[in-house]
Amino acid sequence: MCDIKEAKKLLKSKSNKKAKESYKKLIPTAEKVYGVYSKEFNKIVSRFKNCDFNFVEKLWKGNYLEEKILAAKILGKICNKNPELTLKLVKRFVKDIDNWAVCDVLATQGIRRIAKEKQRELFGLSRKLIKSKNPWERRFAIVLLINFAKDFTHKNEIKQIIKQAEKDKENCVKKALDWLKRKLGNV
Repeated sequence: MCDIKEAKKLLKSKSNKKAKESYKKLIPTAEKVYGVYSKEFNKIVSRFKNCDFNFVEKLWKGNYLEEKILAAKILGKICNKNPELTLKLVKRFVKDIDNWAVCDVLATQGIRRIAKEKQRELFGLSRKLIKSKNPWERRFAIVLLINFAKDFTHKNEIKQIIKQAEKDKENCVKKALDWLKRKLGNV
């Protein structure tokens, strides 16, 4: 059931030319795309939701956009089984991010179940990554904070972190900042 070849074969079998064209327009930095519609993609996630961390790591190493998104979504399903390992994987995975879709899924769905328990570590990661030279890491730092935007006890801490990105010139960072501010009620 948790076979990487099977997962890739399934993604390929559910690919669609129109979906592929749509992905390429929405996520121009994604080089390899199967083109799987969301409805089909979510069925695939359900099929592999009980896989282990080893499966997630192997899937993440794939070359296709949907492989990384699938890995992040499965991680989100199993993260509470080993929060420490999840954090280690996220710290490793964030270095490979090259588009907003993978970034946003990993930063939200990939850790949502452990966000409250590991908030101290996640805020620390955000503080570190907001200073990165890599714009995708800076975006990840901001999107990670969306997990805490509804909790007003974190509002000041979030403001302090995002203040460092206020003058960021990268579009992917500016869009994440706008998204977070909307979630916060425009800070």
